[in-house]
Amino acid sequence: MSKLIVSLSPHAHGTDSVERNMYGVMIALLPALLVSFYYFGLGSVIVCATSVAACVFFEWAINKYMLKNERNTVLDGSAALTGILLGMNLPSNLPIWIIIIGALFAIGVAKMSFGGLGQNIFNPALVGRAALLVAFPAQMTTWPKVGELGYLDAATGATPLSIMKGAIKSGDASVLNQLPDSFALLIGNHPDGAGALGEICALALLIGLAFMLWRKIITWHIPVSILGTVFVLSGLLHVSNPIYADPFSVLLSGGLMLGAIFMATDYVTSPMTGKGQLIYGIAIGVLTVIIRNWGAYPEGMSFAILIMNAFTPLINNYVKPTRFGEVPASK
Repeated sequence: MSKLIVSLSPHAHGTDSVERNMYGVMIALLPALLVSFYYFGLGSVIVCATSVAACVFFEWAINKYMLKNERNTVLDGSAALTGILLGMNLPSNLPIWIIIIGALFAIGVAKMSFGGLGQNIFNPALVGRAALLVAFPAQMTTWPKVGELGYLDAATGATPLSIMKGAIKSGDASVLNQLPDSFALLIGNHPDGAGALGEICALALLIGLAFMLWRKIITWHIPVSILGTVFVLSGLLHVSNPIYADPFSVLLSGGLMLGAIFMATDYVTSPMTGKGQLIYGIAIGVLTVIIRNWGAYPEGMSFAILIMNAFTPLINNYVKPTRFGEVPASK
């Protein structure tokens, strides 16, 4: 009688790897990165290059001299990706020393203090941005105008989100007439301030989304649930009172696209199941609308994602899938 011999796991091999996914996300970010270089010139290049270099250095140094890890994790792409995402959340005229502090918070505090990749609770790039926003609010909310290709001497202007906030605070819907039209927001043709590097062109971010969905780096659940929730809630607010911007302008302004596509979909800090991701995305959308319209800051995406990062373990516990071979309780 022949015996069934089952070898040790894993029983199947896939093409997924940390490196493949990290570098895949970097490729998806290329259109938005190139557009930011085009619109902001030298400032954009300096900010992104400094952020990437600082993040890679801090990961290497902490691994080697503090954690004493023999395995070098710098080449897996995670530190470089954190640097790109942090840079794309910053204005193009931010001083180099402030960028380095943000990188230290992102890598040293949010990532390596928890044990490194796969163990961090919060998205590292967003922790770096939030730390800088609290510590340096003036520098972090001074936005160069589109087409100002200098660095520290670039002229600044009002962003679409600050215009929306001005309409709400004044109660005057005519303030919204200063907003660029939806097509201008889609392609990045802003007449005045645009915001962070990654906020300039929604179309470039959507191209990145299409690439990641095609490569199956992410699924549709988180970005669609966030964007859909924000669109519906913003539409209801706009219909109820014209001081709130129309949903298309809201969807295409600020860091909403960047956050929904590239930040909230982080593997480590988002739920594992499709149902959990939908809950997570809807909650981020609701929080973003609340903070944008009634909070102290015009932008609420970063804080909404960080808040829901903290709830990810609870969501995973609530909607964890049935184990293989286990009979569901309902049966």
